[in-house]
Amino acid sequence: MHRRGVGAGAIAKKKLAEAKYKERGTVLAEDQIAQMSKQLETFKTHLEEFASKHKQEIRKSSQFRVQFQEMCATIGVDPLASGKGFWSEMLGVGDFYYELGVQIIEVCLALKHRNGGLITLDELHHRVLKGRGKFAQDVSQDDLVRAIKKLKAMGNGFGMIPVGGSYLVQSVPAELNMDHTVVLQLAEKKGYVTVSEIRDSLKWERERACHVLDHLLKEGLAWLDSQAAGEPQYWLPALFSELLSRDVTPEEANQMTP
Repeated sequence: MHRRGVGAGAIAKKKLAEAKYKERGTVLAEDQIAQMSKQLETFKTHLEEFASKHKQEIRKSSQFRVQFQEMCATIGVDPLASGKGFWSEMLGVGDFYYELGVQIIEVCLALKHRNGGLITLDELHHRVLKGRGKFAQDVSQDDLVRAIKKLKAMGNGFGMIPVGGSYLVQSVPAELNMDHTVVLQLAEKKGYVTVSEIRDSLKWERERACHVLDHLLKEGLAWLDSQAAGEPQYWLPALFSELLSRDVTPEEANQMTP
C-alpha cells in the first residue's frame, strides 16, 4: 500500500491554527502590558498621594528622603529629573538639591588650595552641615551623593572615586584613570604613599609608579615631602588628617613641594 501524503487542506488547517495561537498570544501579551501599565499608574498615583501627605517629613528627614527616593526608583520616577513639574512643586526637592549643590561647590572651592580638588565625602559632609547651621534641614551623605551626581551631569569636573568603603569627591576636571584611582586607594590608610609601596603592593615598574605620582603632583592633588626618612613621600591632602585640624595657606602648601 502507498502512504498517503499530507493534503493541501491539512496544511492550510495547520497554518490557520498556528495563526490563531499567535493571535491569541499577542492578545494575552497586550492584556498583560495593559494590566502592568495600569498597576504602575495606580502605584504612581498612590506615591503622589504619599508624597503630598508626607512632604514635610521628606523635606526635613534625610532618612525619610532616602526611603522615598528608593520608592520612586521602583517605578522609574526621578524627583530630581526636572526643576519643574509635580515633584518639584509639591516637595521642593529640586530647590533643595540645587541649593545643596551650590553649598558643595562653595566648600570645594574654599578648600581647593589645600587639597587640589579632592575631598573625602566625610569631610565634605561635615563642612556642609557646619555651613548650614543647626536649624537647617538635615542633610545625609546620600543627599550629597545625589547632588554630586547632578553636578557631574552638568560636566563641570565633579565626580566620585571609591576609596575605603566611602568616596573621594573630585571637584576639578583633572584626568584620572584607573592607575590614579588605585594609588589613591593605596594611600587611604596613611594619607601618603611612596614609590616603593606602590611597586611592592601593585607589582608595578618604577616608571609606571612615577608617572602616576608625577601626574598627581602636576594636578595639585598630591604634595611631595622630599625630606622624609628613607625615600620621598607623596601626601594626598584630601586624606591628610592633620589638615582638618589646622589652617594651611597656599604659601605653606608650596613649601611642601620641591
